Amino acid sequence: MKKEHIITVYSENHIGLLTRITIVFTRRKVNIESLTVSESAIQGVFKFTIVVKSTKEQVVKIVRQIEKQIDVLKAFYHTNEEMIYQEIALYKVPTEAVYEDDTIEKVVRNSGARILEITRDYIVIEKTGHKEETQALFEELNKFKVMQFIRSGRVAITRDPIERLSEFLKERDALLESMD
Repeated sequence: MKKEHIITVYSENHIGLLTRITIVFTRRKVNIESLTVSESAIQGVFKFTIVVKSTKEQVVKIVRQIEKQIDVLKAFYHTNEEMIYQEIALYKVPTEAVYEDDTIEKVVRNSGARILEITRDYIVIEKTGHKEETQALFEELNKFKVMQFIRSGRVAITRDPIERLSEFLKERDALLESMD
């Protein structure tokens, strides 16, 4: 059964790695729903957070293929229940809509969003949450003709108190030292 999975990939920052990772998904005909890349807590190590809808068996195969890539330190897969995650969305609405009616102000307040910028022509609103929450706010605000809308990819951390990459690196370093 297809289910949403979050794949985290840890690597050094090398040119072309993103292309090689996405090719793994393309070959297996699995669509990437969301992708974010940023530095991790470990200096020099970058974290890819990739969301896919697939079977567990398919995800396991994808993770194994990704780990075969040069420059990849380690890859993991998780279900949504094993992760804490958020997305950020930005909405630009016409300023005149706020002056005509206080509904937007109420919608923003009730949704836990905040206003980032107000100009003569537009207001920029920010909302963090799950995709369903940011989409629901879009639908509310679109009644006032949203001028622009963007949602980030997912950012996620594990619920597990132990950083699995740190454990992997310690084990690898100990193994390398024992070989010397």
